Amino acid sequence: MSKRNFFAILALLGVFSAIGQKSKENKKYPPCDITEIPRYTAQKIKSPITLDGKPDEEVWQKAKKSGNFKDLIYGNETIHETKAAVVWDEEYLYVAYWVTEPDVTATLTERDSPIYQNNDVELFVAGEDAYYEFEINSFGTIYEVFFVWEDAYLSQGYDKVPNLGPNEEKKRDFKGVGYRHPRGNRYGFWNWDLQGLKTAVHVDGTINKSDDRDRGWTVELALPWSSLDILTKNSDKTTPPKHGDEWRMDFSRFNQYKEAEPAVDSGGWAWSSHGVWDSHVPECFTFIQFSETYVEAP
Repeated sequence: MSKRNFFAILALLGVFSAIGQKSKENKKYPPCDITEIPRYTAQKIKSPITLDGKPDEEVWQKAKKSGNFKDLIYGNETIHETKAAVVWDEEYLYVAYWVTEPDVTATLTERDSPIYQNNDVELFVAGEDAYYEFEINSFGTIYEVFFVWEDAYLSQGYDKVPNLGPNEEKKRDFKGVGYRHPRGNRYGFWNWDLQGLKTAVHVDGTINKSDDRDRGWTVELALPWSSLDILTKNSDKTTPPKHGDEWRMDFSRFNQYKEAEPAVDSGGWAWSSHGVWDSHVPECFTFIQFSETYVEAP
């Protein structure tokens, strides 16, 4: 990421923080309704998936899809359909997104550009004391950040992890976007990449051509368990997971357009609604339970 983009990101986050400052006060904890957080069983697969951005393999056809994403703040239905699914094997966590979008657009092509300024989909994977943020647009341009809660940074040894040291150039304090979390500050590392990550996007239509009608776009991700192991600190989780292990993950979509009034549309949609304009609330993430049962027929 260029220094210009990095500081642009910091400036934009500052704007979001200023906008959300008033809403941060007097919010309940957690801001979401915990009785409505979705629960999902991720089944195992027998053969690795070859990523091409088209989740049309047998495993994706048989895997259970999420419900349609709802508004991030209000929890109401959204104008276009967005769904996700999760499967896994001993090497990778696989995630797929199906995104309906009649006019697919994107502008950012440089890695770690502020992808949330485009229409994108996002994935957060949380541990007890840290979480990983991933974003991708329809060009396939990605953005990654790793966050560690300040109260665990030294005690859990994150300061000794490569690229997470106290003097990293792109390390900064992060207090959330639209919600003041009672746990306090996080350290964000904008220089951190998930090693071995695989991504692919397929567009069913034409990008940036508004005089035709598109169907949308799809995404396939493969996240190596060996790299996600950093999220198992201070927990009894393992990578790959054991049968019955439960992780917290967030799946969302952000749009630069909104449905016309009188509809109520924040522009952010998610599998699990957060009740606030802030994706950085792990207590509101979807529950993903891992099963040793296979998606494919015996």
